[in-house]
Amino acid sequence: MMPQPPDRSPTGAPGAGLPGDLCAVVLAAGEGRRLRPLSLVRPKPLCPVGGVPLLDLAIARARSATAAVAVNVHHDRAAIEDHVAAANAARAAAGAGVPVHVSIEPDEALGTAGALAHLRSWIDGRGVLVLNGDTWTPGDLGAVAAGWDRERVRVLVVGDDRLWPPDSPTSRVAGSFMPWSEVARLEPVPSGLWEVSWRARQAEGGVEVVRWDGPSIDCGTPARYLAANLAASGGAPVVGDGARVDGTLVRAVVWPGASVRRGETLVDAVRASDGVTVLVR
Repeated sequence: MMPQPPDRSPTGAPGAGLPGDLCAVVLAAGEGRRLRPLSLVRPKPLCPVGGVPLLDLAIARARSATAAVAVNVHHDRAAIEDHVAAANAARAAAGAGVPVHVSIEPDEALGTAGALAHLRSWIDGRGVLVLNGDTWTPGDLGAVAAGWDRERVRVLVVGDDRLWPPDSPTSRVAGSFMPWSEVARLEPVPSGLWEVSWRARQAEGGVEVVRWDGPSIDCGTPARYLAANLAASGGAPVVGDGARVDGTLVRAVVWPGASVRRGETLVDAVRASDGVTVLVR
């Protein structure tokens, strides 16, 4: 018999008022190969948009719907683990409570479905909000979570939901909600949610598609990463903390600690360090 969700009523702890039968998983185990050379300087989930690491933005978005958040890690896991540990320590010092749980995939990245199966004991009967750690998608998810029936898969599709499912379904997804009954069937092996869950559920009417009209940019390539930063800044150059800019920036991003020399002009570019600059043409 399928395990029943435990009673997790909200309490007076931080996150009170959010649903206790919902948790969130931010996917951050990918290699970031298409984002190179930027992802060679920082792991893809730690690349900043608007001065804030993508991972932190995704966690904050998840926390608009639930206090319980997990992050899975594999590639560049040490840097991401250290980053999450520091953030957890800062939250604890501020009395913010509820640390982010880290799920380590030591041998291989398990994909979107395998990651949830690997977290089954932590999920423990709850529904799951699934977010990509490399996508810039600002917006509050509280209302979307509150309207979910906990029975069907709910997929937030960017733009025209009549185009679902496209040839590559996950390419237009701003987030998804997985019921516990579906998570309980997944196996902890490399696999994707579309292939092992959504496609079959779609055929039987078990997928609810919700249109997402907010901005959403997959930061998988340098061009998209630059576009996300310019969208976040309203088109202005983005300069990280501790960066030194003595030159001219036009539609450019300068990461923390990097510099732009006097007389130098960066146009449609990302300067990740003094030795790594990506021109987007």
